[in-house]
Amino acid sequence: IRNIHPRLPTKVKKLFDDGHFAEATFHAFKYLDKQVQKHSGLSGSGFNLMMAAFDRSKPKVQLTRLSNESERDEQDGYRFIFAGGVQAIRNPRGHEYAVVDDPDICLDHLSFVSMLIRRLEAAGFK
Repeated sequence: IRNIHPRLPTKVKKLFDDGHFAEATFHAFKYLDKQVQKHSGLSGSGFNLMMAAFDRSKPKVQLTRLSNESERDEQDGYRFIFAGGVQAIRNPRGHEYAVVDDPDICLDHLSFVSMLIRRLEAAGFK
C-alpha cells in the first residue's frame, strides 16, 4: 500500500494496473513537469525547467521564504531533487524503448513524484 497522490492522472493508474510500469512512471513525471510549467510560467521541460523554476536567486517556484541559510539550502536541495528526478528516472523511460520496471520500482517512482507534488502544495502551489 502506497500513498500515491490522488491528482496523478487516471492514465498513470491505468498503466500501472495494466502492467506498464515504465510507462506509468514516465507519465507521472510528465504530469509533474506540467505542474512545474504551470506554476513557474516557464515553457521548458525536464532538467532545464527544474533548474530554472527552483533557482534560488530568482525562483519562479519558491518553496521557502529564503530568509536564512537553511531555507535557501532547502530551496537548492529541492531544485536538485526535482531536476535529478526528471533526468535520472523520467528521461530513460522517455528516450529508451527497452526500460522495464517491476511493480515495486514503479510504486517507488510514483511515491517519489507524489512527494514532490505534495511539497509544491505545501508551498501553496495547487
